[in-house]
Amino acid sequence: MNQRQVLVVVHTGRAEAVEAAVEVIELLVAANILPIVVDGHAVTGDPNPVLQAALMNSGNQVRWLKQDEEAPATELGVVLGGDGTILRAAELVRDAGVPLLGINLGHIGFLAEKEREDIEEAVDRVVARDYAVEERNTLDVTAIAPDGSTTRTWALNEATVEKAAREHMLEVVLGVDQQPLSSFGCDGVVVATATGSTAHAFSAGGPIIWPDVDALLLVPLAAHALFARPLVVGPSSVLTVDVIADNKGWALLSCDGRRLVDLAPGTQLQIRRGDKPVRLARLSQGPFTDRLVQKFDLPVVGWRGRRRGA
Repeated sequence: MNQRQVLVVVHTGRAEAVEAAVEVIELLVAANILPIVVDGHAVTGDPNPVLQAALMNSGNQVRWLKQDEEAPATELGVVLGGDGTILRAAELVRDAGVPLLGINLGHIGFLAEKEREDIEEAVDRVVARDYAVEERNTLDVTAIAPDGSTTRTWALNEATVEKAAREHMLEVVLGVDQQPLSSFGCDGVVVATATGSTAHAFSAGGPIIWPDVDALLLVPLAAHALFARPLVVGPSSVLTVDVIADNKGWALLSCDGRRLVDLAPGTQLQIRRGDKPVRLARLSQGPFTDRLVQKFDLPVVGWRGRRRGA
């Protein structure tokens, strides 16, 4: 019988995350599960010396994933860090379809399932395979340059087009399903999934979309226009953002803040629902409303209805 394997992605830039990773790895090894460890912070693929030393001192043998090595199709990935580390892990495992379980060691940690104090419970649930898996939509992004060449990338949260030069506005034309909608100057445009509606799009004034709503969201950034409101379109729609040819500077495409593409004036972006989701492991089946209240610390004083489980 093959040994079970679990991917462990760690933000080693935080001492607390290294300490938590040692705890997770020791619990996995005790359950006869092989941890495959990824440094989710370092630019290189070399093992983090602090984490490596801690594991050697504890006598634990792990497999380290190199920077250019594909993540194996493990049964699960445990991610120790904030939402940025979870996005790094999603980049690693999307093709393999490995579900991710986030343990928040950052700030809000909206994608995370548990907090630092819940590590032992979380690992126990992993060992028992006691979790559900949900699929989150992604974005497929195609940049078509003026010379006809194309660049393809993707995003879980959002694809953001922003001006590259602070002193100039970015002039864009928005389109939906190959029909022009509006043109204006702005600082940029965010196109987000429902998952990303609580990230950059939210901070830009966009609406929160429940994860089970199959839709794409577009939010202009500081647009100089009368009609520049957030748009929500259906899953089969294709959104286009044309960087007008007479722009005074280039634009920059950022997908989840990780995958960057320079956009020359005259480039068109085509953004559609992705054909590969990202899978998230869930330990709680509570409503999304509870997650919003918890993560944003929303006041609910005065609520007169009965809360679930009350």
